[in-house]
Amino acid sequence: MKLRKNIATSEAGFIFNPGTGDSFSVNITGAEILSLLKENRTQAEIVEYISSRFDTDRTRFEKDLDDFVSQLHIYNLLEK
Repeated sequence: MKLRKNIATSEAGFIFNPGTGDSFSVNITGAEILSLLKENRTQAEIVEYISSRFDTDRTRFEKDLDDFVSQLHIYNLLEK
């Protein structure tokens, strides 16, 4: 799972897709996930990192991550 190369992101959680002109914003957790995706981290690595960094229930976060990744796919922000 990896962000498309042309997708621009900021540390503040701004996402821009120059191919479509669409822009989005995410919260701090979403921004961290995007950063990890840029580093080619696996879903398991992302779960481990976020669970240790933020006070969150691991099982709940796994579901939330699945939902987040689904949205990234819907908006064509991830490589296939």
